[in-house]
Amino acid sequence: MYDIAVIGGGASGFASAISAKQTNPNINVAIVEKMFRSGKKLLATGNGKCNLSNLDISEKNYHGSINAMQIISNTPDYKEFFTDNLGVLCSFGNEGRKGGIYPRSNSANTVLNALRLKMLSLGIEEICDFEVKEICPEKDGFVLKSKHSQLEAKKIIVACGGYAGTSFGTDGSMLRILKNMGFKTAKICPAVAPLKVNPDEIKGLKGVRIKCNVSAVSGKNILRTESGEMQFNENNLSGICVFNLAYLFGQYEGNLKIRTDLAPDMSKEETINYIKDVKLKRSEFPAEELLTGMFVKSLAVYLVKKVLGRNLNDPVKTISENEIIRLSDTIKNLEFEVTGCSGWQNAQATYGGIHKDCINKNLESVAFKGMYFCGEILDTVGDCGGYNLQWAWSSGIWAGKKCAESLR
Repeated sequence: MYDIAVIGGGASGFASAISAKQTNPNINVAIVEKMFRSGKKLLATGNGKCNLSNLDISEKNYHGSINAMQIISNTPDYKEFFTDNLGVLCSFGNEGRKGGIYPRSNSANTVLNALRLKMLSLGIEEICDFEVKEICPEKDGFVLKSKHSQLEAKKIIVACGGYAGTSFGTDGSMLRILKNMGFKTAKICPAVAPLKVNPDEIKGLKGVRIKCNVSAVSGKNILRTESGEMQFNENNLSGICVFNLAYLFGQYEGNLKIRTDLAPDMSKEETINYIKDVKLKRSEFPAEELLTGMFVKSLAVYLVKKVLGRNLNDPVKTISENEIIRLSDTIKNLEFEVTGCSGWQNAQATYGGIHKDCINKNLESVAFKGMYFCGEILDTVGDCGGYNLQWAWSSGIWAGKKCAESLR
């Protein structure tokens, strides 16, 4: 019989176990992990560098029914938790991500090692290769059943993620168990992921990267605009600026477009004047060369073909002023209909999860007292750039603290 069993050996699970034990040192805490070794998904975050938080965090960075900032603002910041508590030195702004906070070592292993050392010093037990197949509420707590064994706990903290990152064990199996127990979930779909478009609409652009403004549009409404480097792939658009719009697919499926401004540093008038000037300079050259001073060749040719629909060998001097205006308008407002979101194997986070109606302010289940939640399994998702890991740490710390306090 454990006092607290944490289901899931990931970022939020580690944080909740440490927080619980530090809040109430007299209790015994165990982490129950389905994989042969815990922390596997954490090692992959930030391309292995562990983008553990961000200096600029606000409500605009989180999406879902649960108010993430209410928890984050009431838990330790990165310095208090990582440096003061775990001994991890931090640095800022790796990989061009403004405000990103990373371990000074630039290695996720540093964070995982520090977490494990802290758990070891606190006497927190890790039980790996234990996949919870059933949660059975009992009079004095809970029984967690795996395929071959079971364990008992007075309280449990569910910290096993959503669907994103199937190779790390987060395959949504726990959400299915919870649904069978009667828990309400918000609509679930991949987030922080590439967005699919019609392959014919981006034919010839595979591998092209461009700094631009990217907007999610539904009908006449601009839902959100991001700036950054976008990449064209065979059947999708990717890049952090696109990843941060992916959660909207779950809300506007079938009525969502991506609108790109391929020249955000130029007004439409400046774009028109530039193209007119190039027309004079390259009047005898073929039309395919009209925009090669503005974009990489494949994108320049793509735009001329898409907008003008003429032979690429036509002389530049034959391009009319109306065609130049149309070309400029497309450069500033190139749209693609979103046909889907990339699969779970390419998603960094899950949009949707246990709905706020199912929990109280302590992240405790309303229906099953003594059952707490933290991390990605809850209905909140953050933007790309350390926001999801910050939610994992903060919600884990909060759930662990409140769970431990309930045992006093």
